[in-house]
Amino acid sequence: MEINRWNERYRSRERAAEDLNAAPTPLLVSTASNLAPGKALDLACGTGRNSLWLAEHGWEVTAVDAASTAIEILQTRAMEHGLKIDIMCADLEKGEFEIKPCHWGLIAICYYLQRNLFEPAKRGVVPGGLLISIVHITEPGEEESAYRLRPGQLENYFPGWEILHCHEGKANDAAHHRAVAEIVVRKPMQS
Repeated sequence: MEINRWNERYRSRERAAEDLNAAPTPLLVSTASNLAPGKALDLACGTGRNSLWLAEHGWEVTAVDAASTAIEILQTRAMEHGLKIDIMCADLEKGEFEIKPCHWGLIAICYYLQRNLFEPAKRGVVPGGLLISIVHITEPGEEESAYRLRPGQLENYFPGWEILHCHEGKANDAAHHRAVAEIVVRKPMQS
């Protein structure tokens, strides 16, 4: 089972040190720095590098991940930093977390791909709010998989949304070395 594998990775000292030392995702920082803080949802948050940064900068954050070990690490880190984050252990693939419609000024889905999560996430963003998605993409010679999109596919999930940023290629993130597709989109004021 995938969640067991993630829990083992988070329990390993090497992975834990790597995650705990990782800076927040540069695209999230550059995007959120230009916004007035509001309600943010960090889906597949891992040990919370993005959730912590958002909370430190005045955002009201809800962080969700299926890996209980990652959630425990995030709870400890938030407490150590005196940050209030609504932290939930829920399996997104099993629909254990319901995204409230028109509730979030910012939704981040960084380095996680679940194709059927895009529609509920889009519904969850308030009109004029933003959604950030970063996914791994297939590289030359690689087969398609459930965890990677083909180049050029990510934009197709956001018809009618204003694209503020779109990039494919090497990740601008020291914690990730694979090719990625990243997008920042704004929900139309009327949808």
